[in-house]
Amino acid sequence: MTPRLDFTSEAFFRDPPKAIATLRMSGPVVATRFPLVGEVWITTTHEATAQVLKDSTNFTLRKEDGDVAGLRWWMPNYVRTIANNMLTMDEPDHTRLRSIVDEAFRRRAIVAMEPRIRVIADGLADELFANGRPADLVQRYARILPLSVISELLGLPPADRPKFIAWANAMSSLTGVVSFFRLLFAFRKMRAYLEQQLQIARMEGGEGLIGELVQVERECSQITPDEMVSMVFLLLAAGSETTTHLISGSVYEVLKNPALRDWLEEDWSRLPLAVEEFLRFVSPVQFSKPRYVRRDIELEGVRLRKGDRVMVMLAAANMDPAEHDHPERLDLQRKPNRHISFGTGIHFCLGHQLARIEAACALEALLTRWPRLGLAVEPAQIRWRRRPGIRALDRLPVFDDAASAASMKEAD
Repeated sequence: MTPRLDFTSEAFFRDPPKAIATLRMSGPVVATRFPLVGEVWITTTHEATAQVLKDSTNFTLRKEDGDVAGLRWWMPNYVRTIANNMLTMDEPDHTRLRSIVDEAFRRRAIVAMEPRIRVIADGLADELFANGRPADLVQRYARILPLSVISELLGLPPADRPKFIAWANAMSSLTGVVSFFRLLFAFRKMRAYLEQQLQIARMEGGEGLIGELVQVERECSQITPDEMVSMVFLLLAAGSETTTHLISGSVYEVLKNPALRDWLEEDWSRLPLAVEEFLRFVSPVQFSKPRYVRRDIELEGVRLRKGDRVMVMLAAANMDPAEHDHPERLDLQRKPNRHISFGTGIHFCLGHQLARIEAACALEALLTRWPRLGLAVEPAQIRWRRRPGIRALDRLPVFDDAASAASMKEAD
C-alpha cells in the first residue's frame, strides 16, 4: 500500500531523503494525493522522472480542451492569463515563445551580468544587519538579490521592488485553500501592474526584456498582449522565487556545518561545484506541474490510463541511489552530479545559468563580508513554509558573530 505522505509537513521538509526513501519502496510511480491537485501519480526515480519530462507525446500540460492542467473551473480569468505561459505549453507554442527570450538567457549574456550581480550581492551583504540583530536572511538577503537581478534584466523600476517583495511573500505563503485566495488578490494586482508597465513601454519605449518584448510585438505577430503579460510574470516570479530558496537553503546547510564553509573559503573557485550539490540536495523545486496522460501507457511497469494526472518528483530523482552514491549526504565535492533540479526536455529551466551565478555570488559575498556569520537559533528551531511543491525556509535568523549567537542561544 502506498504511504499517504503529507508533502507540506515539517517532517517532510526537514528530512526529505527519509520520506522519499519510504515512498520509493512502493515503486517508481505511485498513486497519492497532492495538496490543491488531488489524486495524482508521482514519480520516485530519476529514470521515471526523466521519461515523463522528455515525452511530450504521451504526457501533456494541457487538457483536451486546451486548458492548463491543474486549473479549476472556478479560477478567475486573470489567473488563466498568468498560467497560460511557456512553462505550461506544449509544442509548437512553447518554442515560439521561448525563442523570443532565449537569447537574453544564453550563457554569454548571463556571464556578462556576473559583475553586476556581485555588486548587488555585496551591497545587500553590507546592509544585512542595518535593521538590527539577528537578521532574517530570507527577507533581508535571499529574497532581495534575485528580485533585484531579474527586475533589472526586465527593465522594471527599482522603486517598485517593495511591491515585488510583497507579491513574492504572498506566493511563498501558499499553503492551502485560504492562502490560495489571498494569492489570487496578489495575482490580480500583479497582472494590472505588468499590463501598465508594458503599456508605458509601448508609448515611451522600454528598457531590458520588456523593451525587447514590445519591439517583437511591434515588428511581428509572434506574441499576443496576454502572452506578454504572462511571459513577464513568469520571468519575474520564476526568476526569483526558486533562487530565493536555493540561496537560503544553501546558507542554512553551510552554517550548520562550519567544515563546509572552511572548505569553500580555502578556494572560492570551488563554488560552482558546490552550487551543483546544493541544487541537488536542497532541491527548492520539489515537484513539476501536473501533466495529463494522453493515452493508456505503461510507465516503469505501472499502468497509466488516458486522462490520469502525473507529477514528476524532482526531489526524489535527486535522491535516487541508482543515480547518486549516498544521495542522503550533502557532498560539495560530488562528481559527477546528474541532478535534475532544472528539469530536462523542452522545459529545461530557461534561467539555469542565472540561478547558478546568483547562488555563487550570494554565498561568496555573504561569507566574505561576514566570516563569523552564524545561526541565531538552534537548527531544530528552523521551520519550513507549508507550501506544496516548494522547499522554502520560513525564516533564517542569523547573527554576524557566531560566538555571540551561541551566547544568545545559551541565554534562551
